[in-house]
Amino acid sequence: MSGSRSYPTSDASESPERGEVVLSLKTVYKMLPLVQQIASDIVTSNRTVERLHPEEERLDRQRRNLDWPMRHRRYEIKEEIAKAEKEIEVALAELRDLGVVLLDDLVGRVGFPTMVNNRRAYFSWRLGEDGLQSWRFADEDVDRPIPPSWLKELSFAQA
Repeated sequence: MSGSRSYPTSDASESPERGEVVLSLKTVYKMLPLVQQIASDIVTSNRTVERLHPEEERLDRQRRNLDWPMRHRRYEIKEEIAKAEKEIEVALAELRDLGVVLLDDLVGRVGFPTMVNNRRAYFSWRLGEDGLQSWRFADEDVDRPIPPSWLKELSFAQA
């Protein structure tokens, strides 16, 4: 990556010295469909766990007085929660393997590691967004719009 530029170049997909993943905008666009599905799986599984936990807790408190249908329901809930938690683990491992970071598991915000002005940053995408629209420095929670000059460079790279 050239030191005179203030944005990642389209061919910047090499790893820096510390072995950190650095993804170019072009690479992120190619990865986005897969990452969108993984983020959706995480949010769906988290919602399943959140939805079932209150019922699980209620049935756990009453476990000594439950009739067979309610005991059966308690076992089903525990299995559904375990399955959803396993799906979350698998999805998180897939993101790690891709070098992508989960920034917010409740809304499905992910960060694609990159460098901006020699500073660790992420291209940021959230479930429900149409395409990649923002980026942020790794040590900040503020999303910034992707500058048109970066997108212009991307269109040149695709030509």
